[in-house]
Amino acid sequence: MSPPKLELVDEVIAIAKPSSTFSLDKFRSKSVTPMQVETLLSELPHYTPAQAREFCRLHPDVENYWTSELCFVAVPVRGQKRDLLHLIEQDLALRHLPSGKIKRFRLALASKPYNVFFLAHVPSQNLDNSWNASALEMCEQARALWTLVVSRLDEGVEGYRGTKALDADLFGEPEWPKQSLAELIEKSFAGRMIDSENHPALLRLIGAKQRLT
Repeated sequence: MSPPKLELVDEVIAIAKPSSTFSLDKFRSKSVTPMQVETLLSELPHYTPAQAREFCRLHPDVENYWTSELCFVAVPVRGQKRDLLHLIEQDLALRHLPSGKIKRFRLALASKPYNVFFLAHVPSQNLDNSWNASALEMCEQARALWTLVVSRLDEGVEGYRGTKALDADLFGEPEWPKQSLAELIEKSFAGRMIDSENHPALLRLIGAKQRLT
C-alpha cells in the first residue's frame, strides 16, 4: 500500500508595512508651567514706616493683615545693645508693670520695594497727638501708594510727612505672602511672648528670680 500524499498549502503571513512617514511628534517636548511653590516667610523685623527709611506699602486688607491693638513691653536682654520688644498679655502687664512701661499699637504686614517684608507699627493710642495722627495717616496712604515716611522735625514741625513715589508703578505690587498674619507674628515673636507669671522676660522686668515649679 502506497503512503498518503501530502498536500502543500501555501500559508500567507501578513507583515505590517512600516509607516510611510516617520514623525517625531509623539516625542516632542511640551511646555509645562512649573509648579508654583510659595516661599514661607520666617521671622520678620518690625518697626515704624518712618524707621524703614525707604518707600513702603502696607497690606490693603485691614481685616486680615492688620491686627487690633496689642500690648508690648521692652525687655533688657543681656548681650543686646537695645531692649527687645515682647508681646505681653494685658492682664499680666496691668498686674505687674506701671502703665508707662506698656506700649500699645497695632501691627500690619508691610513691604519695602521688591518684597522685603516687615511688620509695621501702626499707632492706635493718643491719636490727637500730631506725631501719632500723622503716622496713622501715612500708614493709611501706604495701603494704596508707595510712600516714604519722614519726620518733619527739621522743618520745626512735630509730625511726619509722606512722599509718594513719583512713578506709582515703579516697584509694582508686593507679592503678598499667603501666610496668615497670626502665623507671621508667631514666628517673628517666638520666645518673646509673655503669657505667664513665670516668664523669664516678666521676671526680668520686675526683678525676680526664676521660680521652679
